[in-house]
Amino acid sequence: MNEINLKELKNIENYMLVDIRDESAFEYGHITGAVNIPQEKIYSADLPKDKLLVIYCRIGRISAEVADNLSEKGLNAVNLSGGYVEWLREKTENRIITQDVEKSIVKKFKKSIWCKFTKAINEYQLVLPNDKIAVCISGGKDSMLMAKLFQELKRHDKFPFELVFLVMDPGYSPENRRIIEKNAESMSIPITIFESDIFDSVYNIEKNPCYICARMRRGFLYNKAKELGCNKIALGHHFDDVIETILMGMLYGGQVQTMMPKLHSTNFEGMELIRPLYLVREAEIKHWRDYNDLHFIQCACKFTDTCTTCAPDSRSVSKRLEIKNLIAELKKINPQVEKNIFRSVENVNLSTVIAYKDSNGVHNFLEKY
Repeated sequence: MNEINLKELKNIENYMLVDIRDESAFEYGHITGAVNIPQEKIYSADLPKDKLLVIYCRIGRISAEVADNLSEKGLNAVNLSGGYVEWLREKTENRIITQDVEKSIVKKFKKSIWCKFTKAINEYQLVLPNDKIAVCISGGKDSMLMAKLFQELKRHDKFPFELVFLVMDPGYSPENRRIIEKNAESMSIPITIFESDIFDSVYNIEKNPCYICARMRRGFLYNKAKELGCNKIALGHHFDDVIETILMGMLYGGQVQTMMPKLHSTNFEGMELIRPLYLVREAEIKHWRDYNDLHFIQCACKFTDTCTTCAPDSRSVSKRLEIKNLIAELKKINPQVEKNIFRSVENVNLSTVIAYKDSNGVHNFLEKY
């Protein structure tokens, strides 16, 4: 097998770095200077024959096979040992950027992120005096930004509340867990880690394992947060997640519903779930990430090289990607389409719908016709 490591790569000049993960994974984070040619397109792509092709995926398993196949076709191709995760590990090692990250939030991103965050806090009454909130950190861009925003809110100290920065390890590989720990350390986020066996539990589930995994994670987070004396858990869903959920419900579920800014837990009495990034655009989160040269793992599942990031086989993941692409196309025609989707669930007129549901059941317009 042809393979090269990061140290050896630094001594080579004429090469092309190729990321074979899917577009969403590449957009989420990639090695500096890489080009994105997804695995399913790599063999039909017009690749240069006069350059060394350095192929990588998430941890270097699928890219090893791809590099060998390209070599058999006569191309000068090698696999990058360890892939994106190894590059990320080196990138986060011994890095302290707390002050720069915090300054960017209250300066450069004050209007687009900080003010949107505080608006959601106030408008939806997400944080109240004497709350103890478990800020749930998955290790991605959204939850890490949410943690820093909560630290900034705490510094303002307008009323007393407590924070616990909670990380659940559902069975991460040692490499993925270390990256999460190092990113938190570099931004001075004092995380509390607890372990579960969720990955082992869903390993043999064939139908919608990612959905079941996500549901199980939430239950474990509620349970641990309550054990620590918290009355709320905070998740990092943002504005784009909200509008995508609205359209997914309409187009695939035949219903009008949305992802609520807060809700009561049905299984854990006295607990609430809040979404403080509710009004923050994903594009601004990405801008904040790139401005501070931050790099995260999109999916830390240990059982596959790529999980939903390289070859999305989960129906819910592929549907969400379809909706994301649909909104992007609609936005080209109508720049206000995102705001209008969001406003549609703020302006529901029950007298103009055929039927609706509430706690008392289903109601038809003929009842009051």
